Amino acid sequence: MLIGIPLETHSGETRVAATPETVKKLVSQGHQVTVQASAGSNACVPDSAYEQAGAKIGSAAEAFAADLVLKVVAPDETELALMKPGAVLIGMLNPFDSDCIARMAARGIMAFALEAAPRTSRAQSLDVLSSQANIAGYKAVMLAANHYPRFMPMLMTAAGTVKAARVLVLGAGVAGLQAIATAKRLGAVIEASDVRPAVKEQIESLGAKFVDVPFETDEERECAQGVGGYARPMPQSWMERQAKAVHERAKQADIVITTALIPGRKAPVLLQEATVAEMKPGSVIIDLAAAQGGNCPLTEADRVVVKHGVTIVGHTNLPAQVPADASALYARNLLDFLKLVIDKDGQFHLNLEDDIVAACLMCRDGEVVRKNG
Repeated sequence: MLIGIPLETHSGETRVAATPETVKKLVSQGHQVTVQASAGSNACVPDSAYEQAGAKIGSAAEAFAADLVLKVVAPDETELALMKPGAVLIGMLNPFDSDCIARMAARGIMAFALEAAPRTSRAQSLDVLSSQANIAGYKAVMLAANHYPRFMPMLMTAAGTVKAARVLVLGAGVAGLQAIATAKRLGAVIEASDVRPAVKEQIESLGAKFVDVPFETDEERECAQGVGGYARPMPQSWMERQAKAVHERAKQADIVITTALIPGRKAPVLLQEATVAEMKPGSVIIDLAAAQGGNCPLTEADRVVVKHGVTIVGHTNLPAQVPADASALYARNLLDFLKLVIDKDGQFHLNLEDDIVAACLMCRDGEVVRKNG
């Protein structure tokens, strides 16, 4: 097959969908790979590295004209116009963006959104959400340390002792757990909260204290189990009790990292303005939910603002700030997905009996086959 790797043109996107490592494997399988010139430059991969791996360096038109196009984010209308009807597109296409999926269908594209893969053991190697959230959790702590006007670890010096920073992590999914681990390595004192009781052991194993909000009803316990690795919306009664606990912990914290997301919905508000107003001057909030409205109403997408003396960081694409490793992990995710749709003869094969393939398929033959929202 002819496989195309375009340059990502979305604002702020620095990742690339293939690396010399994955290109070399694709070429060894008999595929022809065309990489758009400078596609990997922002991820520290020069064109020469792709050429040494066996790829051809070409134009945007050549990359998008391939039988199979690998991307990081969904193509815009200009890019989509370069694709030929019947081509296959694989990437993080946002399955909840129904308008974008409809445009792909109208173009006659067969599109796969990897974010829609089931969160099962068999799908772990191609779980793009986890691979990129891991990076976001790490980078969140690095950003917090950068904006925080004091040291993270406790220091005992001849001039006196500096206390360790107190970090509060809200949401203990992949990003939250990585944030806990990274903050621990930097010497912070950490607390973490999550609606799912099952993560308490994971939180404590990483050296953080679990902020426990007891459940009072069967409905609360059922919602707390989550679905597909994500939390479900909790009853108002529990949210009110959690808000009080978070309010008290946040007032004592130096850094708060919020990571709570519910797929296809606006992010839940975890830090009210009243809480921010009572936080210590110089405190830092890193809101990983900024792209979905934010876990704090004061968060501004893709901006760093100071409100009530607290620095609030609202970057919406933290993995793109670690482009080399983010691209390497994402490219491997893509390579593992390709094993499910390319047969031993190197030809594309659609097997809808495979639950991963069926879940990721968004459109084919001019029709949207999976509707979300």
